[in-house]
This record gives sequence, structure tokens and C-alpha cells, in this order.
Amino acid sequence: MDTASTRTGRPIVSARTAAVWAVLRRELDRHAGRQLTVVDVGGGTGGFAVPLAQSGHTVTVVDASPDALAALTRRAADAGVADRVRAVQGDGDALAGLIEPASVDLILCHAVLEVVDQPSDVVAAVAAALRPGGAVSVLVASRAAAILGRAVNGHLRSASALVSDPEGRAGARDTLRRRYDVASAADLLRSAGLEVEETHGVRVLADLLPAAVVEEDPQALLELELELSAKPPFRDIASQLHLFARRP
Repeated sequence: MDTASTRTGRPIVSARTAAVWAVLRRELDRHAGRQLTVVDVGGGTGGFAVPLAQSGHTVTVVDASPDALAALTRRAADAGVADRVRAVQGDGDALAGLIEPASVDLILCHAVLEVVDQPSDVVAAVAAALRPGGAVSVLVASRAAAILGRAVNGHLRSASALVSDPEGRAGARDTLRRRYDVASAADLLRSAGLEVEETHGVRVLADLLPAAVVEEDPQALLELELELSAKPPFRDIASQLHLFARRP
């Protein structure tokens, strides 16, 4: 995948999503010449859906927010892909009733499993919606990153709560219901019969560096993010963990 514009030298994708796009591009290349059926669960305003539609695929975005879906519809129209993007209002917990079984080639489930009522039900619905050989891109919040982030900012009690809480929460006021490490996220996917093929860290450095450093050489940051994304221990302390799994 090209990561920089030949005209400007600046990244085509941002360092914050580069590791995810690298994996998705490999999957798209695997099906070169074929229009894929894609579902983006919690896809919001179409940050992934619209580029996928621009690549020639049909994308259904399932999201609970009508405002986000309205923005998605405008964004798809502006990009000239309104005919390949469908908006469906609903949340991850209702996925089983929104998508036909064994009908989807690729599912994106980004920043969903940490907020739904029953992540195991969502993953089971994802597995059921995939065709045999279909794949899912899962992005979850990292417990390790949350612990380190709070500790270095002086919130030691909050960091300690994250360590001891079974779900990786920092107390009742935490905005997330749970956080994951590589093992717990992989176990969740395998429990639904999915085979995990790749695991990467997302935003290994992007959330740690001052904005001035990021702006000074964004291409260097992108390349370093990609280099570190699959290498423990850097992968494991990234802000998010990206798992790519397949239905056998």
C-alpha cells in the first residue's frame, strides 16, 4: 500500500489509522477485481465506509446515531458513491436482526465491543453474517494503554483500578464498559469460531507525541507506526488493538 503522496510527500492515510488500512488493503487486494459486500458496524460518518465504496465495494453502515448516518449520507454523495453506501440505524447489540446470515465478505467492527451490552453476542452475530472465508476487522480499546496513560498523567488510583478491574474499567464514571489485551480479544473472537490471522497495535505513538512533532514529519511517524504495530511490546501498549479474523 502506498503511504505517501508522490506530489506532496504527505501521508495519504493518517498514522492513527495506517495499521488498520494496511491490513484492509491486503484483504481488498486478495479479492482484486471483485466487488465485496462490506458491513461497517458503528461506522459513524463513513471514515472507512466511503473510501471502501470509492474502491468499488458496496458498504452498509450500521450505527445508532441518526446524525452520524445523515453525515455519512452527505459524505457519500459528495464523494460520488451514494449508490454504494447504505445507512442502517441500529446498534451492535441488534446486529443479528439487521444483517442476513452468511451474506457479507468483510465486516468492520471498530470501537464497538468496549461499549455494547454483550460483546459475545455481537461477535457471534458478526460470525453468522460472514460468508465462509469472509473476514472481520476488529478494533478495541487497550487496557495497557489506558493504565499507562493514566499513570503518566498522575492518576495513579485510576490506573490501579484499571489493573484490578476484571473488565479493565477505571471506576463507575469510566465511559467504556471494558478494555482488552491481545489474549482476551483473541479469545472472544475464537469463541465465535473465528480464526485470528493478524494482530496489530494502532496508535502506538500517535497519542503520545506532541502535536508539533507529529506535524513536523507526519510521514516518518506513519512509517514508524507501521513498523512497530506488529512488534511486542510496542503492539501491546498501543491505544487500540486491531485483530483481523476469518470465518473458516
